[in-house]
Amino acid sequence: MIVFDLGCANGHVFEAWFGSSQDYDDQRVRGLVTCPLCNSAEVDKAVMAPRLARKGNQQLPVPAHSNTAVPVANEQIMPEQVKAALSALAQAQAEALKSAEWVGPRFADEARSMHLGELEHRPIYGQTTPDEAKGLIEDGIPVAPLPFPIRPPGTDN
Repeated sequence: MIVFDLGCANGHVFEAWFGSSQDYDDQRVRGLVTCPLCNSAEVDKAVMAPRLARKGNQQLPVPAHSNTAVPVANEQIMPEQVKAALSALAQAQAEALKSAEWVGPRFADEARSMHLGELEHRPIYGQTTPDEAKGLIEDGIPVAPLPFPIRPPGTDN
């Protein structure tokens, strides 16, 4: 297997895996390689850094703090801005969960019962399978995954 960084005519960069370089060329000629963001078939290999394995006795250098901007969705964002945004999102999630009830694996049943009027509406969070979540969405029950993983209450040491 080989991984390529690919770019489309609209400036989107994405990663794709192929069996070989020849597989990439064959699929591209047949129009099977498209941008997952805009579906453009005008796709070429993007500039990428080689992925070289290090010797077992070599350590990766510890990167110095960098203020180098990185491209994200066609914009330049500073690493500190990304850290601040993720931190704010994590704090918002923690604040929202303070007023919500953990229902664990009963999440799908509880959400459905509230939607049907069998239970009083209240903020809840818990666990569900992808199939259960898909069923809730198909039935018009508003659910969304949490942006950050959590540990169930009472499981911390």
